[in-house]
Amino acid sequence: MTFSWLRLVFASLVVASIAFAAEPKEGAFRGTITKIDNAAKTAAVKTADGTEHTMHFVGRTTVHGAEKTAAGAQDAFHGLKEGSEVVVHYTAKGGEETAEEVDHVGKDGLHVTEGAISHVDHGGKEVVVKTKDGAEETYRVTERAGKDLGKGAEKTGKVTVYYTEEGGKKVAHFFEKAF
Repeated sequence: MTFSWLRLVFASLVVASIAFAAEPKEGAFRGTITKIDNAAKTAAVKTADGTEHTMHFVGRTTVHGAEKTAAGAQDAFHGLKEGSEVVVHYTAKGGEETAEEVDHVGKDGLHVTEGAISHVDHGGKEVVVKTKDGAEETYRVTERAGKDLGKGAEKTGKVTVYYTEEGGKKVAHFFEKAF
């Protein structure tokens, strides 16, 4: 009986560890696309600290701020090119990183502003940022950007906000801690 009980406990631990390891991790970072592989539907993205991520583009990957040409809308990368500065929101499972949302930064892409967080309304999904010139700007916060706030940007106060303008309102897609 004892041997069977030990096997059951061991099997339960193995199953639990596999289930825990299979949980996808989420993250976001800013970087520059260094290489695109159309056949594999991957893009290499290098961050400021030199880390290179191989991002897999899948059918659910959304792209904001990229060229909206007919050809760009049909390819997996939606007009993104090598050299494009991007913010990538991703999930990682078993060492493979999948791009869930890619935001093109720069000309025709997301706008950028810096400032200090003066108010966060989690219920209303809004944040107020006081810019360097003293103006206060209110941003509606996307679900993914709200996760960035939860990772410490709110505590540091100083942030870089990556946003679009939709329907006359500023919509924050990514917050990066400013040092």
